[in-house]
Amino acid sequence: MDMKNTNLPPLSKLRKKYGIRVLLVDDQRIIGEAIRRMLVSEKDIDFHFCQDPLKAIDTALEISPTVILQDLVMPNIDGMELVREFRKNTATKDIPLIVLTSEENSKVKAEAFAFDASDYIVKLPDKIELIARIRHHSRGYIHMLERNEAFDNMLKTRNTLAAELAEAADYVLSLLPPEMQENPEIIWKFIPSTSLGGDAFGYHWLDEDNFAIYLLDVSGHGVGAALLSVTAIEVLRSQTLLDTDFHNPANVLAQLNKTFKMQEHNQKYFTIWYGIYNKISRKIIYSSGGHPPAILITGDAPETAQPAQLSTHGAIIGAMEDVEYENATVELKPFNRLFIYSDGTFEIVKPDGNIWEFRDFFELLTTPSVSDYPNVDEIYKKITTVRGREFFDDDFSILRASFKI
Repeated sequence: MDMKNTNLPPLSKLRKKYGIRVLLVDDQRIIGEAIRRMLVSEKDIDFHFCQDPLKAIDTALEISPTVILQDLVMPNIDGMELVREFRKNTATKDIPLIVLTSEENSKVKAEAFAFDASDYIVKLPDKIELIARIRHHSRGYIHMLERNEAFDNMLKTRNTLAAELAEAADYVLSLLPPEMQENPEIIWKFIPSTSLGGDAFGYHWLDEDNFAIYLLDVSGHGVGAALLSVTAIEVLRSQTLLDTDFHNPANVLAQLNKTFKMQEHNQKYFTIWYGIYNKISRKIIYSSGGHPPAILITGDAPETAQPAQLSTHGAIIGAMEDVEYENATVELKPFNRLFIYSDGTFEIVKPDGNIWEFRDFFELLTTPSVSDYPNVDEIYKKITTVRGREFFDDDFSILRASFKI
């Protein structure tokens, strides 16, 4: 008899349907025949008899019963030991096991239950009672198998989705522009959430004098949000948005709003901050649609620099038709730091359950260190400390741009 834990496929794979399957283990053929006759009229019960207790485990592994009937007094093996071996084997440990004995004995019954037997019957039992017990225990076991199978399927689906999200996150990352070390100097931090949000950003020279920089955040999470963000970023980067003056942020947002209507994109909308820096005028013209304000810190020197929130308070993109957007302009001083970010950087619940306020985030960005204002890695480190964990419920996206005047 194989007493080892056997690596077998799940029992559910051994059944096309979860029918009732009974295994009787008893050395007496007359008992086997008696039980068979009791069950023969039950067309949905599949009966199997094992007369050799040393083959009981192997037989159970082969036929995958939904209930085991086992005698306690048999040659060559102790019945209680066989109960224990059924419970030790990973493939049979959960199968209901009904102990059969020749007499009612409280001590034996207690010992059987101590070895994790499911039930106890004095043989030969009444036919109606036996069938009722078989059906009762099989029903519970089959329900367990169905739950396990449903959980396994759910786990596989979740793992597949996680793989798809990871692949989508990698794709989004591959489309983000590299950091810039010259003029402007741009550093950024992008951490996809566990469920992948819809953040994306970009920047590039429109011509030798005008530099575009933008960040958008699509509503919702998952592959759909990521695909919409990638599509929107691509039309901005390639300047393929029809009838659009890409030097005019308000016009860019208006055309995005016409192109990316919610009803045509699975009810998804997005927010955006879009700005153009002109190196001749040293000004940034910008417009925003439902997006958190960019934060600009500028002055003649770091010690005299002042912060400002840059927003035109426009509507989110895609929600309403015929929306008008406005431009605003700000002049940069010799010292300047521009922060553009998504709401995932500051909409945070702290470990104590309190909300981290936007003013706390604003203070973090506008408080200088010894020689400069915080870089994106310092900001990320501080925010993860505030959160108490590194995993984010929404995408974490932030850019810091510095323009040489």
